[in-house]
Amino acid sequence: MIQQFDLGDVVQMKKPHACGANEWTVIRVGADVKIKCDTCGRIVMLDRLDFVRMGKKILKKKESIPEEPVRGDTPPSKIERMEQHR
Repeated sequence: MIQQFDLGDVVQMKKPHACGANEWTVIRVGADVKIKCDTCGRIVMLDRLDFVRMGKKILKKKESIPEEPVRGDTPPSKIERMEQHR
């Protein structure tokens, strides 16, 4: 059983797909979970409870890229504007 999973994780299910592959990528998470076969590209939608019950393990977690704050996008504060006019 898979308890915690995220969008983009590669999971292994208990039973292989008809194409013979057993690796799926999670492409939608919510009340339903949508997974895509990594070999043939077939997309399957399951209830979240069925997915948790039928999942075996997470093979690869999605690599999260830390977002860096973009500087210069925020408007200057009222104090900064007042200081610029001095």
